[in-house]
Amino acid sequence: MTPFTVLGASGYIGSRLVAHLQGQGHTVLAPARDNAGLFSQPLGHVLYCVGLTADFRSRPFDTVEAHVGLLAEVLRRAQFDSLLYLSSTRVYMGAASTDEEAPLSVVPGDPSYLYNLSKLAGESLCHASGRSGVRVARLSNVVGPGMDAQAGNLVADLVHQAQQGAMLLRSHPESAKDYIHIDDVVHWLPRIALGGRSVTYNVASGRQTTHGQWLQWLSEHYASSFEVQEGAPLQRFAPISVARLQAEFGVMARPVWGDGRWRWPVQTQTAGRYP
Repeated sequence: MTPFTVLGASGYIGSRLVAHLQGQGHTVLAPARDNAGLFSQPLGHVLYCVGLTADFRSRPFDTVEAHVGLLAEVLRRAQFDSLLYLSSTRVYMGAASTDEEAPLSVVPGDPSYLYNLSKLAGESLCHASGRSGVRVARLSNVVGPGMDAQAGNLVADLVHQAQQGAMLLRSHPESAKDYIHIDDVVHWLPRIALGGRSVTYNVASGRQTTHGQWLQWLSEHYASSFEVQEGAPLQRFAPISVARLQAEFGVMARPVWGDGRWRWPVQTQTAGRYP
């Protein structure tokens, strides 16, 4: 059995990691952030999942504390064999490339960039810490059963609407992002933590999924109608490079839906419409 510590175990990714690792027979600690024992006992392999998502704009100080402040204390004081810091592919906003070594751009005056800046500060701290076994995983948009509709996630919001019988998409249906299923994430992250040869990894599918595809699929599963808000903006995000992940670990993301991965009954489709 391999000892792991999951920080941020109450969150969507962290809680699924705990369940997955325990199911594999590993010993898992899931201490609270203010647990005094965090710095007085060996932590084994640390998976740092602490972070804010949708509410980072209204909680700037909490965002920095989660992404940088606590991380600094763990890197400085904790006893661990390795540490994997969960960052985000959002850091590629405005970049010319999405490979892990690409130069990145930031706009400090834009409140939306606080998330990116704090994640990059956390990444930089990992690189500068001088601790061995410290790595970074830049996660794409993670989806799967049990998402919180209040988390600001497009798919979680659409799922919630579909459960009510009608969906309204407020972005153009050809808008597209890279989505990765939680099942792949919880399988890949421990492998990166234990055996990654590089320092930074994109954890993504390498495929673009359009918002229109989500509408169609969810309508089939929930017999939900749907429509698109007139004049909805088109949002384009660059495809995420997964060459490093595939070269080192030979993994390939499965489709974000299908094969019973969402454990929802398929129902008769109800037609939707685009304006």
